[in-house]
Amino acid sequence: MTDLTDNPLLQNPGLPRFDQITPEHIEPAVTQLIEASNTILNNLETNAVPEWDAIFGPLDQMDQLFEKTWKPVGHLLSVNNSPELRDAYEKVLPELVQFGLRVRQSQPVYQAVKAIRESNDWDSFSSARKRIVEQKLLSAKLSGIGLEAEQKDQFNRNSQKLSQLATEYSNHVLDATKAYSLIISKTDDTAGWPASLKNLTSQSYNTTREENDPESTPEKGPWKITLDGPIIQPFGQHCQNQELRKQTYCAYISRASQGDLDNTQLCNDILQLRKQQAQLLGYSDYGQMSLAEKMAPDVAAVLEMFDTLQNASTEPAKQDLIDIQQLAKENGIAEPLKHWDISFWTERLREQRYEVTDETLRQYFQHERVLQGLFDLINRLFGVEVRPADGETSVWDSTVRFFHVYDQDQLIAGFYYDPYSRPENKRGGAWMDDCQNRRNTDQGLQIPIAYLICNSTPPVGDQQALMTFREVETLFHEFGHGLHHMLSEVDEPDVSGVNGVEWDAVELPSQFMENWCYHKPTLLGMTAHIETGEPLPDDLFQKIVAARNYRAGSNTLRQLTLGMTDMLLHTEYDPQGKSSVFDVQRQVMEKTSVLPMLEEDRLLCSFQHIFAGGYAAGYYSYKWAEVLAADAFAAFEEAGLDNEQTIQQIGKKLRETIFANGGSKHPMELFKEFRGREPDPQALLKQCGLLK
Repeated sequence: MTDLTDNPLLQNPGLPRFDQITPEHIEPAVTQLIEASNTILNNLETNAVPEWDAIFGPLDQMDQLFEKTWKPVGHLLSVNNSPELRDAYEKVLPELVQFGLRVRQSQPVYQAVKAIRESNDWDSFSSARKRIVEQKLLSAKLSGIGLEAEQKDQFNRNSQKLSQLATEYSNHVLDATKAYSLIISKTDDTAGWPASLKNLTSQSYNTTREENDPESTPEKGPWKITLDGPIIQPFGQHCQNQELRKQTYCAYISRASQGDLDNTQLCNDILQLRKQQAQLLGYSDYGQMSLAEKMAPDVAAVLEMFDTLQNASTEPAKQDLIDIQQLAKENGIAEPLKHWDISFWTERLREQRYEVTDETLRQYFQHERVLQGLFDLINRLFGVEVRPADGETSVWDSTVRFFHVYDQDQLIAGFYYDPYSRPENKRGGAWMDDCQNRRNTDQGLQIPIAYLICNSTPPVGDQQALMTFREVETLFHEFGHGLHHMLSEVDEPDVSGVNGVEWDAVELPSQFMENWCYHKPTLLGMTAHIETGEPLPDDLFQKIVAARNYRAGSNTLRQLTLGMTDMLLHTEYDPQGKSSVFDVQRQVMEKTSVLPMLEEDRLLCSFQHIFAGGYAAGYYSYKWAEVLAADAFAAFEEAGLDNEQTIQQIGKKLRETIFANGGSKHPMELFKEFRGREPDPQALLKQCGLLK
């Protein structure tokens, strides 16, 4: 038998030992995890008494084992990917999916939970426990608890397959992103590039150059363009060579759509399996099934929101295109702008109209200074203090930091912060995930620990990392999710923090936090010029505010394109029909895009949110929650953003309602507790400058 005493995934006390975990540890640890969990479940099913502790005690015991053993593996797959880790992960995944289905489809557990719901004691239960029971019953239904043997077998096979396909899809995107590069050697082709882009692409080249290749310098190159966000985005904005813009733009929108990494068939297979799952459970389509667990009452309500936003955004978006086309014409470009020109001329008009560039702003946003400004803000709003705790726990990369969160002198939470892009082993985007949940254990209260993951521009050479304004907003966004997790006061892990929160409400705290990037004292307090140390000048702040709603119509239509395509794919699309997923995208873009969809556009092949993430038939959630967030921030605006005492009072109320309660109450109930009424969608249109 394998010696498990030294396996870091089974040494449960404390936080994960990331410096010790290797792919070889995964299979034996998971085998042990499944054996231990099966023993607990067998005992539970044999003695399934319809009492809270008798049912939810063992379920929580299993959850703790998975939190300590399996959770770190999934996390490492996202932030420290390798072929060996993938192989180990995929080898054990089917067994884990099978066990998860066994738990959710357990008839003894289901009947006991159902009996608790129907007991005479039901009215005496806390709102948190009522929510847990209701969600457990719904989860069991959506996991196939009511299916007959043959249908249940089909459902379970589909679930296994869906899990495998999602992992395969995500790996293809990572590999396709990593596989592409464009080496630029001519200095003329870097005309107009900001210094930060030259520095980053020079560093990118040197990181992967062969031994005999010349070393790059930012001034003379060569420069390596990749499809990684911190490079491809500023390249599209500043590269004056239209042919190079076209080449990289087309490479980006066609990622994972060719050869061995082609996700086209995977998209269809995933959609077909989801449709089968929904119909097995008695739903007409996956969209209806998805909304069973969300805040929006039905698909019609989502479509109504789409219509409202589309009607307000279409004409402004058309004007956006006219404006940049006119600027291009004034600069000698007579022909109509192409897709790969939009970003470039959008940036030129923004510079002209607001006289502010990303490069100018970047000089004021030193990463460490921004981080401290964020910590100062949450201290003012919520009365909590963030303290560095580097070295107190192991990390998966030398750039990762660890922090504690205190309420006065009481330690209430902690978080890992992984700030920088690492395209070789870390997936793109930004996200928050839970490392451990708040819960009562035999050792006392376990505090919540979060993972906060960004892909900001890394430091170049010895210079401190500088952030674009968008990267600052992204940090605030993810920290909002983190606060939702960390400020929870609910001890029931199933509804603590973001757990149990309806998916279309979970973005409220994150989008709420973004608003503070436009609050003058907050923003100026986190700025210091990299050379002079001077804070952001008032005129630059005013330009940031003025530019906030620049292209609001176009940006809204972009989100609607993604949200509407997602919903249509999961409701009306027939994966076995003659149309393709790209036909659906084209159908949507005929309504939502001011430029026709390119023939080579294969963006759905890299749309991880819906094919490998949690946003299937739920991408609308960003806009749904944006309505909630805009109205929540309006409470601070109405009180006066410069009234410090009132701001602290409202911040305290926000913490005590939405942040502290997590999933223990319905989000509409919590919103009404905070705001005194239901959300008003006019707040978002007003904030975006789209209110007519």
